[in-house]
Amino acid sequence: MASPMRSLLADPDRYIQAFRLFLERSTEHQSMRDFVERRLPAVIASIGNGKSTINVLSVGGGAGEMDLQILSKIRARYPEVTINNDVIEPSADQISKYKERVAQASNLENIKFTWHKETADEYESRMNAEKKTKKWDFIHMIQMLYYVKDIPATIRYFHSLLESQAKLLIILVSGKSGWETLWKKYGSSFPLDDLCSYVSSADLPRMLDSAGLKYQLYELPSHMDITSCFIEGDKDGELLLDFLTETLDFAKTAPPELKHQVIEELRKPGCSEIRDGKVFFNNNLGVIVIEP
Repeated sequence: MASPMRSLLADPDRYIQAFRLFLERSTEHQSMRDFVERRLPAVIASIGNGKSTINVLSVGGGAGEMDLQILSKIRARYPEVTINNDVIEPSADQISKYKERVAQASNLENIKFTWHKETADEYESRMNAEKKTKKWDFIHMIQMLYYVKDIPATIRYFHSLLESQAKLLIILVSGKSGWETLWKKYGSSFPLDDLCSYVSSADLPRMLDSAGLKYQLYELPSHMDITSCFIEGDKDGELLLDFLTETLDFAKTAPPELKHQVIEELRKPGCSEIRDGKVFFNNNLGVIVIEP
C-alpha cells in the first residue's frame, strides 16, 4: 500500500530542490525580467517624487534574483536617492543565497538591505505587537500569496502600509495557466496543509473589488519543459511532479489512479502543448499592480 501523501513543504530541502529545478526548466524568471524591463519603469515612475529616500519592501524575497532586477530599475529612475530595501523571507537558505548575490553584485551603491527571517504573517504580528506602522514607497509580493493564512487580509494589511504615491505589485500564476486547470480539477486530492493554498490571478479581482481597491492586471506568457515527468523513474521528472502537485514524492506516494489521471491531464491542451516531441506546461503569470 502506498504511504499517505504529504505536503512538499514538509521537506524544505526537497522543496528548494524542486523549486530550483522549476526555475531552471521554466521561463518564469525570464517572463518576470521582461515585465521589469518593459512595464516596471511606468509603474515606479512617481513612487520617489520629491524624496531623498525610497523604502522598498520585498515580501517573500526568496534568493533575491527578481528583487535585484527591480532595485536596479528603481535606482535607474532615481539615481541620487538612497534606497532602503527590507526583505521578509522565512527560509534561512534563501536569505543566505540572497546575501551572496548582494555581495557579488557591483551596482548596489546607495541601497541598504535588511533581512527579516519570518513569514508575512509573522512580520504583521510583530509590527502590530511593536505598534509600528512603517510606510513603504514600493511593496512587491512575488509568487508568495500561496503561503499566507488569509489572502484578502494579507493584501489589505500590506496595502495599508503604502505611501500616497506608492504601488503594491503582486505576481502569481495566471487564471489562464496550466496550474489553474490542474488545481481546479485535482487540487482537492493533493495533501495541502495550512502552509499552502492555491490562488491565481483569476481570484484576485473579486477580493480587490470587494475591498474597493484600484488596480491594473497584466498577463505574462511563460512555459516549463515537463517532458521528463512522463519518463518513469526519472529523478528530475519526479521532482517536477512534486512541485506541480505540492506533494512530497508524488510519483511514489500518490494512489495509482490519481497518478495516472494527473500524468494524463498534464499532456492535455488545458495544461500543456507539445512541440518538437517535448511537453511544455503553460506557466503563464498574472501581474496585479495596486494603487494606494
